[in-house]
Amino acid sequence: MGRISVVAGAFLWGTLALFVKKLSSFGFSEMEIVAIRVTGACLCLIPFVFSVYGIGGLRWRMRHIWYFIGTGLFSIVFFNWAYFTAMNIMSISLAVMLLYTGPAFVAILSALFLKEKMTWRKALAILMTVTGSAVIAISGNGTTGQLSALGLIIGLGSGFGYALYSIFSKLASKHYDSMTITFYTFLISALCLLPFFPFWKKAAALPLEAWLFMAGLGLFPTVIAYLLYTYGLMQVETSTASILATIEPIAALMIAVLLFHEQLYGGQLAGTVLILSSIFVISYEKKQRDRLAA
Repeated sequence: MGRISVVAGAFLWGTLALFVKKLSSFGFSEMEIVAIRVTGACLCLIPFVFSVYGIGGLRWRMRHIWYFIGTGLFSIVFFNWAYFTAMNIMSISLAVMLLYTGPAFVAILSALFLKEKMTWRKALAILMTVTGSAVIAISGNGTTGQLSALGLIIGLGSGFGYALYSIFSKLASKHYDSMTITFYTFLISALCLLPFFPFWKKAAALPLEAWLFMAGLGLFPTVIAYLLYTYGLMQVETSTASILATIEPIAALMIAVLLFHEQLYGGQLAGTVLILSSIFVISYEKKQRDRLAA
């Protein structure tokens, strides 16, 4: 059941493109869509958190607010903006693969700031990720044969922002559990974005379909996906979960090809294989380390 939960949660993350593309068609900007996602997630989490922890159950100290600013603004807000922007200026398939450079960024940042050892497997995974990204860039985007430098930078920025969550949440986990970190991550993100991106004003003139997609964005690829993945982590090893979670980019690629009729070219496929393989290399190292520690 744990493995099924991890796969289901990761698959729901992979459906994110459906909601982003649809909301973009209704006229929402990337930052407005980010605001919709974090606000929807926060509203969905409130009743769940209160039912589990009770009123006042999620206590935090003011001096630790920088943890949640890091997970919220520096990671969730930034990587979502970069990811959504990359989807709209390039393609879903390229955007999702550049997002999955995240594990390589995690390895680098962990060595720099968490003093984790840079092993040969991590170095190999980083090299594979860099090579895969370069191959994607060289192979081009669509029939033009060119991938803009801006698109590449923003796409890689999504991977960097994605990685920052692991760093800040690792620091925060010394003091708080995962639910506390997640709740305040979305709460601070929503409170900071809403004054500048009042998406509800634009939404007021839109049909019910737009509101359903707004609600779906906060619920399915966000809250439900997180809860399923977290439940699965309680029953399977982290390394196993990280491998199973590669269903996310596969699901996103399937959606891009089947629903949005995107084409993947030889170079893009080669780069995709290299980036996904780098995740398996890092996950294999974690699995070996877990066995030695057992």
